[in-house]
Amino acid sequence: MNLNVRWRALPLAFAMSIAGLTAAAAPTSGIDTAGFDAGVRAQNDLFSAGNGGWIKKTDIPADKSRFGTFDQLGDLSDTRLRGIVEALAASRHPVGSTDQKVADYYRAFIDTAAIDKAGLAPLKSRLDSIEAISTRSELAAWLGSAQSLMQVPVLIGMEPDAKNPTVNLALAAQGGLGLPDRDYYLLTDDVRLAKARAAYEVYLTQIAQLSGDKDAAASAKSVMALELAIANVHWAKVDLRDPVKAYNPMSPAELGQMAPGLDWPVFLKAAGLGAADRISVMQPSTTSAVARLVAEAPLAQWKAYLRLHLIDSVAEVLPKPYRDASFAFHAQALGGAKAEEARWKQGIDDVNGALGEAVGKAYVARYFPPAAKARMQALVGNLLAAYKDSIDAVSWMAPATKAAAQEKLAKYTTKIAYPDQWRDYSKLLVKPGDALGNRLRAARFEYDRQAALAGKPVDRSEWGMTPQTVNAYYNPSLNEIVFPAAILQPPFFDMAADEAANYGGIGAAIGHEISHGFDDQGSQYDGDGRLRNWWSDADRAAFDAIGAKLVAQYAGYEPLPGKHLNGKLTLGENIADLSGLQIAFKAYQRSLGGKPAPVIDGMTGEQRFFYGWAQVWRAKTRDEKALQLLTVDPHSPPNFRVNGAAVNHDGFHGAFGTKPGDGMFKASDERIRIW
Repeated sequence: MNLNVRWRALPLAFAMSIAGLTAAAAPTSGIDTAGFDAGVRAQNDLFSAGNGGWIKKTDIPADKSRFGTFDQLGDLSDTRLRGIVEALAASRHPVGSTDQKVADYYRAFIDTAAIDKAGLAPLKSRLDSIEAISTRSELAAWLGSAQSLMQVPVLIGMEPDAKNPTVNLALAAQGGLGLPDRDYYLLTDDVRLAKARAAYEVYLTQIAQLSGDKDAAASAKSVMALELAIANVHWAKVDLRDPVKAYNPMSPAELGQMAPGLDWPVFLKAAGLGAADRISVMQPSTTSAVARLVAEAPLAQWKAYLRLHLIDSVAEVLPKPYRDASFAFHAQALGGAKAEEARWKQGIDDVNGALGEAVGKAYVARYFPPAAKARMQALVGNLLAAYKDSIDAVSWMAPATKAAAQEKLAKYTTKIAYPDQWRDYSKLLVKPGDALGNRLRAARFEYDRQAALAGKPVDRSEWGMTPQTVNAYYNPSLNEIVFPAAILQPPFFDMAADEAANYGGIGAAIGHEISHGFDDQGSQYDGDGRLRNWWSDADRAAFDAIGAKLVAQYAGYEPLPGKHLNGKLTLGENIADLSGLQIAFKAYQRSLGGKPAPVIDGMTGEQRFFYGWAQVWRAKTRDEKALQLLTVDPHSPPNFRVNGAAVNHDGFHGAFGTKPGDGMFKASDERIRIW
């Protein structure tokens, strides 16, 4: 449950502004009026009014599939991290030190000449181990050992036990597809998805040929057929959102009885879970069907599948022909990008994945002042107080359920900027000049770290994002809201700006994450993070009826010709957007203390609040990427996030004086109100 699907960054003007700002300084509006479209009225289209000028004059960079606020700030974060990492890479450090690991990891990744010269040699032992598979038990062992490597049909994860969130529980989930979702395989009448499917088969054929397969086309078709069989038994994205259906803890013996065909003791041992006594199977029917495929599909077909998936998973650190083929499929065919991302930028992404908290610690030390953390805590407090008042005021919830909701809200934990304890990378081996080996060891290091947690107490101090990530999230099992350092910057939050834009930006983001605890998924967990129904039947029915209205509203949006939003898939995020905006507006009004807001840049405070909301979602997206996101992303596209929440907001209609005939007019009795 995160604010934005892309985990990247924003500007650090926020960090710069705190120290120098005095109480007497005249605030700016915090609104980028240069990005407005003077030809569009907010009453007709808030998103375009606030962002249309920027959209008209901005081209999506050739190396991106979409571009907007999050991407601009992500680029800035990457540039800052580049300065940190390349300074380390320019020097030598004690062997085994974190600095040595960051430096050698990055140097090896960007040394494409050495990667090209090595060819497939660094991967030979892995490929040979696939060729050596001769029994179903050996196949099970390979699938288990590949958990950290690549997409396999049964993926192992780790989360707090939904019914006992103080203890970690291993999870088995569906996976194994090379295309983004089962719809890419199953919706055969969709021309755009068919085009992506054809591009995938071309890609599989290319990497098979490059790796020496004399019958590459046949191998690619065989892999496609196996993936189609897997896709046919996958749960749909909407079904994956039900935490009750996904909670199916069982012993390894029970798992073997439920899903015969896969040698589970061998698989689990290879996956580092040989001693686990309980595993929650998230999609039981899929797991059973995949186990049958492991038993029945020809070993040669499975071996071709493993070879090509392995090569695909490490293509970035293989010679140029593999990198080019991977770019043509993943970035171009699926994302619409026109040019490959700079190697240094790919390197920063890879270092973030391998040693994220190590470089995050340096990022925070250089760019995030301690005073910012205290200011953010105060903002969160204001939003929680506004939420408390809203729960008391809702008309559709009975007193007993309100009391339970207040109890949950009172137990929220807030994490701001960076963890109090940093990740220990002392056992991760990083070698100079070994880009592929470093990638594989880093992935296994993180996987083993998590696998070792099975059955152990939950460490509530851990973070699910790095400080340099431009995003935020709510974790229902821990009942926590988390805001990394990189999102605490303009346009989300600017100490030099009037409070209206800040409440419309970071305030709505805070409200969004708080609201996830009370969306259709998060509301099924109590204040201790336990999956438990704390609602009365009547109150749940009333809440579901409100949700059904949102489903219908968003299902009416058509981002691509003939392609409507999935209102059920995006319901949780749409609830959080609407609720967060409603709560942030109430908190902003509270902050005024009964006094009128000043008019700045010709805008009232209320208008600046909604323009602040609009500008943080400023973005353009290529059609290929839009198609992918419509298929897999639980977030609505940016323009529908902005307008879809605002059209239901009484404050928006009051701020801009909407009237019948305006594009965003909605009669008061038709507006959807939750909190």
